[in-house]
Amino acid sequence: QVQLVESGGGLVQAGGSLRLSCASSRNIFSIDAMGWYRQAPGARRELVAAITSGDSTNYADSVKGRFTIFRDNAKNTVYLQMNSLKPDDTAVYYCHAHSRNGMIEYNYWGQGTQVTVSS
Repeated sequence: QVQLVESGGGLVQAGGSLRLSCASSRNIFSIDAMGWYRQAPGARRELVAAITSGDSTNYADSVKGRFTIFRDNAKNTVYLQMNSLKPDDTAVYYCHAHSRNGMIEYNYWGQGTQVTVSS
């Protein structure tokens, strides 16, 4: 079992920055991939950014060049640095962890943190 606790959301003006944090209860070395998803009202949850245990990263086209995902293994924490924020970035942001044990896959979610970007 992995517990994920997000923090860092809030209200910011367009063009501003926020950094989200996701603290894991388990050593993130043992987690295959961690990522950030977001869900706006009435929309589907979508992948924003992901990072693997080998530090490969993947970003949604809408955030490339503006958002950066990175990890601090010593703190068992993954971050999402969000710059040049736009009103379209407004959503609840969820931390996600994926691991595999043989043929069994596990997915864990945080409780979500609200990000609101005003125009």
